[in-house]
Amino acid sequence: MAIVATNLKKGQCVDYQGDKGLVLSLEHRTPGKGNALIAATVRSFSTGKTKTIRFSSSEKVEIVQTDRQKLEYSYADPSGYHFMDLNTYETITLEENLVADSKDYLIEGMGVEVLFVADAPISVSVPATVELKVIESSEGIKGDTANNPTKPAKLETGKTIQVPLFVKEGDVLKINTEEGAYVGRA
Repeated sequence: MAIVATNLKKGQCVDYQGDKGLVLSLEHRTPGKGNALIAATVRSFSTGKTKTIRFSSSEKVEIVQTDRQKLEYSYADPSGYHFMDLNTYETITLEENLVADSKDYLIEGMGVEVLFVADAPISVSVPATVELKVIESSEGIKGDTANNPTKPAKLETGKTIQVPLFVKEGDVLKINTEEGAYVGRA
């Protein structure tokens, strides 16, 4: 199915010059002269690399049919990351490269969205914010309150982020998964 480039949306999958990819972001540009352009940042399914593709506003873009399934994260082992379909109770194992940056936010029992193209898993999307427990954090320096100071804290998934000085071990924090940043206490 082909659509006009101006109707393209973030999260859609496109087929451009024989390479299929996921649209990560879109920017509508109107130069001083000429027609408007749509600049799409696309992550290739085959290479995993991102590139910016420019489409003229009237250009047709081929959309790839996809299936998004809600799965529950179970566990990880050397063979990969295991997810369960809550409708059929089937377990799906994904390789580490498909899980990519999401692995820093996965905890047992978490619901995720897995994108499938032609019955093959392509990517994993975690919620925009997750709640994770702090397992290791140094003490803040008393009196150091100028310029919004932060300190490193290690989360239960192994990811280390910068947090305010008042955060201590055992605290449960809200984390923005897109930026990998502290949002607040849960």
